[in-house]
Amino acid sequence: MKTILVILGLLLIGAGVIVYLIKEGKLKDSDGDYIPDVVEDAVEDVKETAKEVKRRTRRVKEELKDVVKEAKETVDQAKDVVDAAKGKSRRGRKPSSKKPSANAPASKKTRSTKAKK
Repeated sequence: MKTILVILGLLLIGAGVIVYLIKEGKLKDSDGDYIPDVVEDAVEDVKETAKEVKRRTRRVKEELKDVVKEAKETVDQAKDVVDAAKGKSRRGRKPSSKKPSANAPASKKTRSTKAKK
């Protein structure tokens, strides 16, 4: 019980000091709500920082989901490599035979200049 009274007494003394400093002009309070402008500015900065932290947290969460998805795909592909080393046939999507390969240049068609007889 005494602890509560001591805490309340300290709070009242602190509030009294703040009111005195505001009345003397040592602390600025432009809107007259007995909350110093320095404290209001600090609270506003904390709110802005919290908003930015939330935005960054959402972005990191999205990226982590992408990383997990790609890691799972990598594990599946690593299993395919092991199967290929064992001599098993290829699984999954086969390359199209109509598409030219990346290493071989596309064949050039030339027009014949000889006249037909």
